[in-house]
Parts: sequence; C-alpha cells; structure tokens
Amino acid sequence: MTAPRLDRGDYALLLLSLVSEREMYGYELVAELRNRSSAVIDLPEGTVYPALRRLERDRLVSGRWVDVTGGPRRRYYALTMAGERALADGRAAWRRFAAAAEGILGR
Repeated sequence: MTAPRLDRGDYALLLLSLVSEREMYGYELVAELRNRSSAVIDLPEGTVYPALRRLERDRLVSGRWVDVTGGPRRRYYALTMAGERALADGRAAWRRFAAAAEGILGR
C-alpha cells in the first residue's frame, strides 16, 4: 500500500500556514516543509511555485521582490487578510478530517 498523498488544496494550506508565521520565499518554503515534516513532505519546487502563484492570484498571499546581494532577487510571500480567513477555515476542516480518520484508523 502506498503512503497517503496531499492534493493541491492540502499543500496550499501548508504554504498558507508557513507564511502566516513570517514572510518567506519559495525555496525557503520548500526547505521548511521538508525540515518540519522530517522529509515526509518533500514537494518539488515545480509544485510549490505554481501553488504560490495561484495563492497570489486568489489574493490569499501577497508577493514582493527583494534584491539579494550576490544572488538572484527573491519573491517573498506574506499572508493577506483573505489568506488568514482561508487558513482558519482550512485548519478547521483539516482537523475535522484528521479526527474522523483517526476514529477509523485508530481502532
């Protein structure tokens, strides 16, 4: 049997949660997901960057370019007010789902 998988909405929720703590740029988000999940969640940059663009298009995050000395500029993302509401709703839905799954799997 294969391991459970995240879908688009699930990893968008994870990204919203991370940027709710502080502004972060794309690769930093990839590394943070990997580190905090002990590499269980290891999304490729090719998944994260389109997700960030969707979140920005939907006005759940805002992005700004920052010039970096000696390196390429980075796009930092921050949570918007709409993103805060979406995160709160998503967390509540995730917790209901996790509790329901635990009620079944925990037996």
